[in-house]
Amino acid sequence: MSDLLKQLEAMAVQAEAELATATTSDSSEAWYRQYLGRTGEMTTALRGLGQLSREERPVVGKAANQIKQRLEAALQERQDAIRQAEMEAALSAEGVDVTLPGRSQNVGRIHPSNATLREISQIFGQMGFQVYDAPEVETDETNFTLLNMPDGHPARDMWDTFYTTTPGVILRTHTSPGQIHAMRDYCPQPIRVILPGKCYRHEDVTARSEMMFHQVEGLVVGRNITFSDLKGTLVNFVNQMFGEGRSLRFRKSYFPFTEPSVEVDVDCVLCGGSGCRVCKYTGWLEILGAGMVNPVVLQNGGYDPSQFSGFAFGMGPERIAMLKHGVDDIRYFFTNDVRFLERVG
Repeated sequence: MSDLLKQLEAMAVQAEAELATATTSDSSEAWYRQYLGRTGEMTTALRGLGQLSREERPVVGKAANQIKQRLEAALQERQDAIRQAEMEAALSAEGVDVTLPGRSQNVGRIHPSNATLREISQIFGQMGFQVYDAPEVETDETNFTLLNMPDGHPARDMWDTFYTTTPGVILRTHTSPGQIHAMRDYCPQPIRVILPGKCYRHEDVTARSEMMFHQVEGLVVGRNITFSDLKGTLVNFVNQMFGEGRSLRFRKSYFPFTEPSVEVDVDCVLCGGSGCRVCKYTGWLEILGAGMVNPVVLQNGGYDPSQFSGFAFGMGPERIAMLKHGVDDIRYFFTNDVRFLERVG
């Protein structure tokens, strides 16, 4: 064995021993520069090949290349181990392992208010009602005056209204102004529509009231429409929404845009009418208000009250959902509590 080959072998043994002690990327890079870099010991030693005889040169050259390849392979293996260790240390410090499978995501679901709105629309759709989209921003005239509540009318005190900076422009307090829009769009044709949407009132937020809530208005206008038609429509709706065999109760009431007017109660779906905390031990739950369209409102909508008649009703989807699911606080619908949405949705 030539002196050069002995020198290379001794250097390789020393290099491998030093490489085994390298624990960081920087130390492995320093080892590379010391032994395999352009000015490293391996490169410097190989320059001595030219001084060997013609017979020794190919033998020593082949052995030198094998030593160099051995050192390069050892360096690659050591650098892989160092990178793995550094990554594990970083992940341990951060508390996140990006190589792990991702956490499964919960599948979203329809909000209880929207689910109830869809169910209401489906039931009335089977009875031939169309959905009419009315604006949420109204004029004082459409929201009050044309609904038989002129300026100064005491019925206006039933609603605390949000007024805008533009005179006469408000956020609608109920979906009833949609009746005027629908009648003026359809007149003189018969109407059978529901008007779902949001309403706004400046009220104290309590378990039974919110500043923003949904309503569904219903309107039917035609010839020879009677209170019996109203009753039959609502009986059919209640049976489909709450189950067949429900008892319905009509109590006289007052709304300026209907005459006569009624409040409609259903026997408590929770206790079956025997009395419980939800129904205040009366056995009845109020679900909506209704009545025959006031002749003044018909006329304001473009219909001749001597030729046409109609009925209207209004209900709160949140109220319906509360009754169906035994919810005792309307604020749950708008607090984005996932536990509530999963239970009721």
